[in-house]
Amino acid sequence: MNEMASRSGETGTGATGSASTDTAGIDIATDGPRRTALHEEHSALGAHFTDFGGWDMPLRYGSELAEHRAVRQAAGLFDLSHMGEIRVTGPDAAVFLNTALVGNLGAVAIGRAKYSLICAEDGGIIDDLISYRLGDDEYLVVPNAGNALTVAAALAERAAGFDVRVADESGETSLIAVQGPHAVAILHEIVASDQRDAVSELKYYAATPVEVASVSVLLARTGYTGEDGFELYLPNAEAPALWRALLDAGAAHGLVPAGLAARDSLRLEAGMPLYGNELSREVTPFDVGLGPVVSFKKPEQFVGRAALEARREQNGEFVLVGLAGTGRRAARSGYAVLAGGETVGRVTSGQPSPTLGHPIALAYVQPQHAAVGTAVEVDLRGKAEPFTVVELPFYRRDA
Repeated sequence: MNEMASRSGETGTGATGSASTDTAGIDIATDGPRRTALHEEHSALGAHFTDFGGWDMPLRYGSELAEHRAVRQAAGLFDLSHMGEIRVTGPDAAVFLNTALVGNLGAVAIGRAKYSLICAEDGGIIDDLISYRLGDDEYLVVPNAGNALTVAAALAERAAGFDVRVADESGETSLIAVQGPHAVAILHEIVASDQRDAVSELKYYAATPVEVASVSVLLARTGYTGEDGFELYLPNAEAPALWRALLDAGAAHGLVPAGLAARDSLRLEAGMPLYGNELSREVTPFDVGLGPVVSFKKPEQFVGRAALEARREQNGEFVLVGLAGTGRRAARSGYAVLAGGETVGRVTSGQPSPTLGHPIALAYVQPQHAAVGTAVEVDLRGKAEPFTVVELPFYRRDA
């Protein structure tokens, strides 16, 4: 990745592993949520804002249904600058992250990325995140917005004794996503001709430095929508110009700016968990179907290993499943899942699916009610509505 502005918020660790943190933010206000470097761009486009993870973020610009459909059929442009970015460098970077996170980051090839989790000693999930390996001794760890400070602090604490530097670059980094089947064509409009192959041939969960509209970015083929697409990491100062360039380049391809409402309905159709809904400190990776993310083959005694090794031999009280409704009314977070009139679980996320045309939901249910095809009901404010356990994801794009 290109060097981004100044590195404020660094945690320096030498042989002794001493650590301290100081995070730099964007437009930090004591009387309201923070604003990204693209806030004025959103205002000019008529965005409706919402407080999300302590950030003033666009919920929608017009119709959230139209934004959702644009991503499925053409492309959507998202501001994800509320996400965290933590750079880990040094000779012990791989072994450190293998100790701090549950996945095997040491096995990730340079230029590739891995989805992983950071857990507490009891196995509870602190956050889910993506880590990019940028060099032999360099990684970029990307936590969720609401957990960015918590993850940065946890990594700083866990860095003691390792020859690494943990630098929280969240405050100086912007993140823009182009998601949808026309994403490659849009980027081809504004990358140098000799870099078009680098865009189109970039593998899923891989990243490479490129110039987009003459702006140096780390281009990652990742996303949270279930569609093909890219995420672009760059310095704050360059973000407004790149945002406008992408809008201009995408106009002929059906690109529209999209807010958090569309992002949520898209990720739900793709069966992707959301921290605070499906993921929390109260659940382990095994409860949410993320057991394969945990690497017990690596030698490192990662934080939470003992608890998770014990947990994988036990049956959990609840299992995360997908539910499809046969009626028109949608289940919502917190609604009870019923079987035979008895509560057997609860909904974590739910809404009508714009793509599929019927209500969908994620829910934790007792294992005996988790098999695909099981008929259950959801208590929709006093009325039991029929739902069926279905295979995840609800939506899968054509290859």
